[in-house]
Amino acid sequence: MSPASDTAPHLVFDRDLLRRRLARAAALGPETFLLERAAEDMADRLLAVKRTFSTAVDIGTPTGALATALSGHPAVERLIRAAPLAHDLAPPAVVADEEALPFAAGSLDLVVSALALQSVNDLPGGLAQVRRALKPDGLFMAALLGGGSLTELRQAFAIAESETTGGLSPRVAPFADVRDLGALLQRAGFALPVTDVDRVVARYSSPFTLFADLRRMGGANALTERRRVPLRRATLLRAAEVYAERFADPDGKVRATFEIVFLSGWAPHESQQKPLRPGSARMRLADALKVPEQPLPPGDEPG
Repeated sequence: MSPASDTAPHLVFDRDLLRRRLARAAALGPETFLLERAAEDMADRLLAVKRTFSTAVDIGTPTGALATALSGHPAVERLIRAAPLAHDLAPPAVVADEEALPFAAGSLDLVVSALALQSVNDLPGGLAQVRRALKPDGLFMAALLGGGSLTELRQAFAIAESETTGGLSPRVAPFADVRDLGALLQRAGFALPVTDVDRVVARYSSPFTLFADLRRMGGANALTERRRVPLRRATLLRAAEVYAERFADPDGKVRATFEIVFLSGWAPHESQQKPLRPGSARMRLADALKVPEQPLPPGDEPG
C-alpha cells in the first residue's frame, strides 16, 4: 500500500514490460539526447545551491547521463545510483525499483532523478518515500516528461486508429501536467516546492525515424491497457501519413515535442523560510512602494 494513499494505485504502466523496453533500448544503443539535456540542466541548477551534499542518490535514471553530469560536481560528494536494471550500474550502486525505495528514513542529503519517475504508477507514494528518506533540509530534484510530450504522435495515432479500426487504444503515456506535479510535491510534504518546464522540439526526417528513436529511448508503449494484438500495418502507415501531413515543416521534416518538467523541494527544517501569516505584515504596501495610498472607488471595496 502506498504511504500517501489508503487504496492501491491504478496500474497505468506495466513495469515488467517497461524494464524489458529499457533493456532493449540499451542493447540497441540508447538515444540519450533528452537525458543528457535534462542531466546538464540539473547539474547547472545544483550550482545555484550554495552547500555540499555528502550522500546523494540518483533514482531510476535510465542511463549514466546524470551520474556523469554530477561527477566532480562541487555540490555532490558521493553519488549512489539506484535503478531497477543492473546492466550499466557501476559502484557505488544499488538495484532498486522507483516504487519501493530501500533507503532508511532520514538517511539521504540529496535525491535526484532524470526522466524516470513519469513511469511510476503511484507517483504520490513515490514522492512520499523520497521525502521520508531525506534528512531534514535535504533536497529533492527531478526531471520528468510532462503532459505536453508527444502531442503530435498522440493525435496522429488517434486519427489513424479511428479510421482503420473504428476505435481507439492507449498509445502514448498520460504524462502529468506541471501544475499537478507542483501540487503533488506539496502533498508529499516538501517545503519550498518549485516546478518549471523546458519544451524541446526535435525534428526528424520522417515519422519512422521518430518511432525508431522512441524504441531506443525505451519509450515504446508499456501501458497496461494497451491493445494486446500487434499494431496493424494499415494503422501504422496511416499514422505516419497523418503525422507528415499535419506536423511537417516546409523542408519536409516532422516535429516532435518533448516537455521536460523540473521539480525541486526540500525536506522541512526549522531554518527554512516560512510564509507570513495573513494580517501579520508590519508595513503597508503603499509605504513599501513609496507611493501615496489611493482609496478604492465606491462599490469596489472587498467583501
